Amino acid sequence: MSDTTRVAVLGAGSWGTALAAVLARHGSDTCLWGRDAAQMTALAAAHRNLRYLPELELPDTLAFTHDLSRALANVDVVLIVVPSHAFATLLLQIEPMLPAQAAIAWATKGFEPGTGRFLHELVGARFPGRAAAVVTGPSFAREVAQGLPTALTVHALDATFAQQLAALLHGPALRAYSGTDVLGAELGGAMKNVLAVATGAADGMQLGLNARAGLITRGMNEMLRLGVALGAHAETLMGLAGLGDLVLTCTGDLSRNRRLGMALGRGVPLAQALAEIGQVVESVLSAEEVVRLAERLDLDLPISFHVRAVLRGEMTPSEGLRALLAREQKPEYPSGLFESR
Repeated sequence: MSDTTRVAVLGAGSWGTALAAVLARHGSDTCLWGRDAAQMTALAAAHRNLRYLPELELPDTLAFTHDLSRALANVDVVLIVVPSHAFATLLLQIEPMLPAQAAIAWATKGFEPGTGRFLHELVGARFPGRAAAVVTGPSFAREVAQGLPTALTVHALDATFAQQLAALLHGPALRAYSGTDVLGAELGGAMKNVLAVATGAADGMQLGLNARAGLITRGMNEMLRLGVALGAHAETLMGLAGLGDLVLTCTGDLSRNRRLGMALGRGVPLAQALAEIGQVVESVLSAEEVVRLAERLDLDLPISFHVRAVLRGEMTPSEGLRALLAREQKPEYPSGLFESR
């Protein structure tokens, strides 16, 4: 990459806005794209995202547009930050406009709804041979935007590209690490949302800190077993992309997935809870895909299974808790960490 890298950030929600602000502050020639023309006009006029991050003054060097072809013109890196259900459609849209030299990255967490495919699989199928990376880790958009200390990780099959993209993000308040386990990084970012619903529900039912710690620990066990069965590296899941993001999402009230669980634990209906949050809550779709993967691999992931059942309306959070507590007593690791069922 050249000394000044041209980056298009696609998705003007809270996370896309925060990452665009970071890249602009760190010296990249950055353009933030959103599909809503009125929203992008307001962003350009106020230099603030009044809907998602109204308190954050955006860098003067950050450009805004609702014109996708303009955002992608002569770009070096495209960073996609849209909900998982919109990811495949956006890849289709950018395909004829993307310059030959442009690399693709994404900070979206989740799976393709209905198929369970990882997002890197969609990118690989649509853009074979192109440099591609996932940006993930324990990070709330609001805190990143405020310049509070944060650690992220960038994973790509091409270690050099992972390091280059990490360098663009790295700065005084943001440490960016790199790796090459794309599957593990994506699984951690998607599965932690499902497990955060469980811990949120326990807190909503006022079950105490012991219950929260138990759910986080046993949830981590489920993430590790599913990840290793899929071919992920255990160290990736024990790092920022897995354990780090899991702890943040399960304990931080800025997490939409945790807030959804808390509302369900208090008896709020799912539709009402989602309406009150007012933004996409990835766990609703991700729970289906986590269970799909587990069933395909014949893995018993009781917390994930019960979260899906609660989100489907097949049981209440209290019924799910009783079912978990009714499971048979057994050794914590009957056959070793990765073979235990």
